[in-house]
Amino acid sequence: QVQLVESGGGLVQVGGSLRLSCAASGRISEHALAWWRQAPGKEREFVASINWNGNRVYYTDSMKGRFTISRDNAKNTLYLLMNSLKSEDTAVYYCAKDQTVTKATMWVGYEFDYWGQGTQVTVSS
Repeated sequence: QVQLVESGGGLVQVGGSLRLSCAASGRISEHALAWWRQAPGKEREFVASINWNGNRVYYTDSMKGRFTISRDNAKNTLYLLMNSLKSEDTAVYYCAKDQTVTKATMWVGYEFDYWGQGTQVTVSS
């Protein structure tokens, strides 16, 4: 069993920054991980993912250059650094674990089987 717990959300002004963390219990070091988000009244949206050792990452186009995903396997923790925040970034942010055990560099996650409870990010103007 894996448990994922997000933290670091909060209220920030447009143009500001936040760093989200996702602490995991259980084995995640050989799994790709990802961040997703869900804004009110919208479907859950993919944000970014990262392979097992952090050497390959993937972003949704609208997040490229503003968000940085990273991980520390020694701490069993996933991160999302968000800069230049916009009001449309307001959402609940979730971390997720890919179901496949792999050390393939190119595997950045496709089917996610465990999710955290989410952390609210509100960007105000």
